[in-house]
Amino acid sequence: MSWFVLALLCAASLAAADALTQKWLARHTAAELVLVRFTLAAVWLVPWLLLHPPHRPAPTFWLWVGTALPLEILAMVLYVRAIRNTPLALTLPYMAFTPVFASAVGWLLLGEKLSTQGLVGVLLVTGGAYVLNLDHARLAEPRSWLAPFAAMLRERGSRLMLAVALIYSVTSVQGKAAMQYMSAMEFGALYFVLLGTLTLLLFGVREPASLRVLMRPGPGALIVAALMGLMVVTHFLALERIQTAYMIAVKRVSILFGILFGALLFGDRRLPRHLFAGGVMVAGVALIVLQKGARP
Repeated sequence: MSWFVLALLCAASLAAADALTQKWLARHTAAELVLVRFTLAAVWLVPWLLLHPPHRPAPTFWLWVGTALPLEILAMVLYVRAIRNTPLALTLPYMAFTPVFASAVGWLLLGEKLSTQGLVGVLLVTGGAYVLNLDHARLAEPRSWLAPFAAMLRERGSRLMLAVALIYSVTSVQGKAAMQYMSAMEFGALYFVLLGTLTLLLFGVREPASLRVLMRPGPGALIVAALMGLMVVTHFLALERIQTAYMIAVKRVSILFGILFGALLFGDRRLPRHLFAGGVMVAGVALIVLQKGARP
């Protein structure tokens, strides 16, 4: 199977997991949802880990992974809170800001300059976010033209997803560094099983009542967990076939899938505008992540 098909399947499975989380699991606590999406999903991935046992990595590997795992859990707590009760069209598109934040971090800390292509990508992501909140602006009232940006921060789900994007801009760098020490297949299995185990230990101590979702998961939780497992497998299978930039550019199509799935499940009177805005943001992501001219 080609990397492109795998990346699209990865994007679709992630978007489906998000939509079904909102549809079937909205009454669960954030801790329970994180356990479903990490720990229960990790159970599906144990056979993959047994088939692809990792070799013993260098100590530096564990430093990168050890600092990334707590951030991953924090990001997922915020993520599930964002998608649980807020329309997907007003939350998922903000994941497009991850490469924007990563570019900003690189500029501030490493002095990396953004190319013209990357700058256009940042403007597209920002412009798409503006279009998502266009209802708050009035053409005849210049004072209201900046209102869509303020609306992003007022909407709790959007605000949470921006925080997730910021965290992922850090963990993406950590994950890339860790993957220098083993193959994508080995890393994917090990990382997600470790993530699921740490999640289990953390919430088992802090919120033991949340473990009931693992004892009696129900069909909805099992399907969401299976979709998350499929997302992980296809993510790393695609990475073995193509450079990261190409894979991430296609994976962000999950934004459009999420908007479509949300509209199908919950209805959306502004679907054309939301799809247009999401498409603009996905195009921006593609320009940013491909700005260095990677070759397949």
